[in-house]
Amino acid sequence: MTPTTITERLAAAGCVFPEDEAAILVKSAATAEELEAMVARRELGEPLEHVVGWTTFRGLRFAVEPGVFVPRPRSGLLVEEAASLVRCHAGPGRRVTVVDLCCGVGAIGGALAAELGEVDLHAADIDARAVACARRNLGRWGATVHEGDLFAALPRRLRRRVAVLVASPPYVPSDEFRLLRPEARDHEPVCALDGGSDGTAVVARIARGAREWLAPGGGLAVEVSEHQLDPVEGLLDGLGYATRQVVSEELGSAVVVGRLGR
Repeated sequence: MTPTTITERLAAAGCVFPEDEAAILVKSAATAEELEAMVARRELGEPLEHVVGWTTFRGLRFAVEPGVFVPRPRSGLLVEEAASLVRCHAGPGRRVTVVDLCCGVGAIGGALAAELGEVDLHAADIDARAVACARRNLGRWGATVHEGDLFAALPRRLRRRVAVLVASPPYVPSDEFRLLRPEARDHEPVCALDGGSDGTAVVARIARGAREWLAPGGGLAVEVSEHQLDPVEGLLDGLGYATRQVVSEELGSAVVVGRLGR
């Protein structure tokens, strides 16, 4: 099967970038039979990342498996803001603790560790499949990955010791879930996407719970949708954080950052 034939099949199936995807599939398949199986899966709408078993995020490759949330380029803004928080908190030669909640396959935490160097990275997710991927992906940075519901997954010894908490939680309003692209709606876990009636249910839990875990002067960075910026900032203000909003039109992303006083 030639790349041209694959491109034509993918285009007919509705893929937006069929030529690019065809090239990735050809490089990823070890045999003609495997290539045919991969193309067939993609034609049926399975995300390309699930089909080939990996994705790239900020220049790094991360393993993914069928059924897990695929990291989005827009989360690059979240990495940048979290890295800025770490640099503000850490002194010269000081190793600080960073927690990536709702970590998925570990892309955000991994990108932070790659950019910052020496950090004590912990990651947590409620989805067992994502946790398995994160443990594979984050081993190169010596991270510890925990399975469980938000802060309940973390060891108690981290209380009041976390310099920065970063999270890309589910923030799609429940009644908008059906509007998602089929690749996400049909192939990624609902728990990684559905954020409750207004999309901020998990965000609010993180904001309220983080105070027990952040060190003095610590901060959190949370990815939300742009229309959620004001209510989430208001929530953090009410909880005593010094807050700010950050928006990237280029990435199509929005982040709320909050810091505690020392």
